[in-house]
Amino acid sequence: MAETILSSLAEGVLGKLVSLVEQEIVLVGGVKGEIKKLESTFSAIRAVLADAEKQQRTNQAVRDWLEKLKDVVYDVDDVLDELSTEALRRKVEIHGSKLKEVSNFFSRSNPIAFRSKIGHKIKEIRGRLDNIAKDRSDFQFSTEQVENVVRERTSHSFVQESDVIGRENDKAQIVRKLLESNNDESLSVIPIVGLGGLGKTTLAKLVYNDSRVVENFKLRMWVCVSEDFDIKKLIEKIIDSIPDVQCASKELDPLQKCLQDSLKSKKFVLVLDDVWNEDLTKWKELEHLLICGARGSKIVVTTRIMKIASFMAGKGSPYKLKGLSHDQCLSILVKCAFEEGHAKLHPRLVEIGKEIVTKCGGIPLAVRTLGSLLYMNTEEREWLNIRDNDILQKEHNILPALMLSYQHLPSYLKQCFAFCSIFPQDYEIRRDELICLWMAQGFLQSPNKSQQLEDIGNRYFNELISRSFFQEYMRPFYSEIDDEISSYKIHDLILELAQKVASTEWINVDGMNVDFISQIISERVRHVLFVEKNLSEKKFPTSLLSATKLRSFSFACEVGPTNKSFVETLIFHFRCLRVLNLADSEFEELPRFVGKLKHLRCLNLSRNRRLKALPNSICKLLNLQTLYLYDCEQLQDLPRDIGKLISLRYLSLTSQLICMPVKGLQGLTSLRTLNLSKLSRMTSLSEGIQYLTSLQIFRIRYCPRLCSLPSGMKHLTALEKLVIDDCPNISSLPDGLRSLTTLQVLDIESCPHLSRRCQKDTGEDWPKISLIPNVFIDIRLLRKTRVAFHVQKAALRFTDAAEGCSRAFEEKDEI
Repeated sequence: MAETILSSLAEGVLGKLVSLVEQEIVLVGGVKGEIKKLESTFSAIRAVLADAEKQQRTNQAVRDWLEKLKDVVYDVDDVLDELSTEALRRKVEIHGSKLKEVSNFFSRSNPIAFRSKIGHKIKEIRGRLDNIAKDRSDFQFSTEQVENVVRERTSHSFVQESDVIGRENDKAQIVRKLLESNNDESLSVIPIVGLGGLGKTTLAKLVYNDSRVVENFKLRMWVCVSEDFDIKKLIEKIIDSIPDVQCASKELDPLQKCLQDSLKSKKFVLVLDDVWNEDLTKWKELEHLLICGARGSKIVVTTRIMKIASFMAGKGSPYKLKGLSHDQCLSILVKCAFEEGHAKLHPRLVEIGKEIVTKCGGIPLAVRTLGSLLYMNTEEREWLNIRDNDILQKEHNILPALMLSYQHLPSYLKQCFAFCSIFPQDYEIRRDELICLWMAQGFLQSPNKSQQLEDIGNRYFNELISRSFFQEYMRPFYSEIDDEISSYKIHDLILELAQKVASTEWINVDGMNVDFISQIISERVRHVLFVEKNLSEKKFPTSLLSATKLRSFSFACEVGPTNKSFVETLIFHFRCLRVLNLADSEFEELPRFVGKLKHLRCLNLSRNRRLKALPNSICKLLNLQTLYLYDCEQLQDLPRDIGKLISLRYLSLTSQLICMPVKGLQGLTSLRTLNLSKLSRMTSLSEGIQYLTSLQIFRIRYCPRLCSLPSGMKHLTALEKLVIDDCPNISSLPDGLRSLTTLQVLDIESCPHLSRRCQKDTGEDWPKISLIPNVFIDIRLLRKTRVAFHVQKAALRFTDAAEGCSRAFEEKDEI
């Protein structure tokens, strides 16, 4: 992964260097000088990174150089984080309400000793970086901007229809779109969009050669666009695909005239295969040249990127190609692996084949590739070998097809995607959870500091959806945590791709491979996914202790009772952690030295039903941005000094609290999302809520004794969404709610008194909320109805009128 994410990583670290130079509170004397020297060397190396990343694809020495550089970049990041943390600590001291108390809490270290220690670290790192900078002369890197190498891909329109399985319905729908008349449009575009290897080009071939299409369009043209959306070259390719047409000149103006003369008044269909261009202006330039044909002319586009499909479709809708069914995939495997009729002679192999195609996740390219590997091979052990190994280890055609999508990602998205290697197979990804994790790793950088990190994360997330890296699916229930009915998963092959590009940085640990891991573990391992269950009697694997630079540790499944020494060893040894996910484990307390994890940004202790208290030392985690305490039903209270967590942006809490502490809320001025759920004893929210001036999302759920909301809510001037769910004793809203001009969504569920008072026009509280754009009262019943409707629809094939009823429920889910 070094060669693919280093640019973005280095850019982020350089930004921190520049920022720290300006912070006089920390950098004085020799430390500031060392930082400036480090910045200078770093800038010089960054200038050649683009060329180095290009050369490493064919030069192992360059790849090794980049690996060494990446190690240093991570170390620089850690040291800069220490400096930033010291700045935060001093900020808390200076602005604390009781300076003496704050100083005692942090046990302030000698500033001279701190500068001396950090200075030595920076000097050592700068020495390593200087040596790496000297080595760059061996490679003669260019400092000029390196353009992406354009790989010309070719495709043709011929297809043997009998070889294609499972696309009959898709073909029929595209052909219908081609043949239907669009009286208001002289030219319409039908994009086919989907993951690499799904068969978009094959489907386009089936459509292109359909007898009805041949009969309906006087002129058919096929062009493989690939990565270079050069208008002049595309015009030449289109002209070359028109029978009996040649253009003597290769200049742009004559080519344009030749193309338009050839298309004028003719009804044509043009296939633009494998489009990667994301520049709308270039597409509009080409489209303008093509509208001279007869009314009813069509363009079929194949692409992997929804953004491209959407803007090329114009008023129309892209056709989202889905994977094949299990039975269809099995038919392809049998066709590719056996001579006709021979499969019935090997029922055992066919049974293994069923498991193999399950791993392919509906991608026909993967099935065909594995089927070809097994062609005429009746050795059971070979079939088992394919079944039991990662598909991408059998690289052949599958890896290049998927890797192409990855290589087209900008650098900032490559590191975000590679980080997804930490998720277990079939994991349900929550949007806000992943964004918090990216934030914790420092992947979300605002160039001008004006954008919120959450907004940047949402943009990145949407880009990965658009490029088919994430698959959206409908939950059979709405989430209690984020009140969304949509969730996301990563296709198994895409997850394998993430693990492959993450390479040595990511490792999956279970009880079966601990001994093997001890042979390959190193300081370069940054992320661990721990999949073993029941740790009540097990200690932390000693083989992992050499991964001293670990940045994330996550439990992958429901662990249950967890040995105290396991948790203590984990927290004591890995001081560089940014993410610590101990969700679904059970232990009664965190060790006090958790406060030593100064780099920690995200701590997940959700669904720990034995956790009774958090040590006050947790409040020394000044970088902590996300704290999940959801479903921690035995948690008695929050730490006394929780207000010291000045970087906290997201808090999800279940506890035995009776009232939120006023003092604890005063310092949480960075908090943007607050989820209070299942606080069965809570009777009131404190007026301290007024200090949460950055709060944007506030959810209160399952608080049966909560009787009222504080008047201080009128000070939540950034609030955009308020959810009150199953709090039956709340009978009215505070008057100040009407002054919250930023509030866009109010969602009230299972609060009978409140629901009655908030009825439109007639409720006593309606004047308080009448200006809120989206008010939803008891919408959960509609959600449940919607889910039931979809189940019935799948079985009974409801009519279009019934589909209209379903769409009535969709507006709420988009908010």
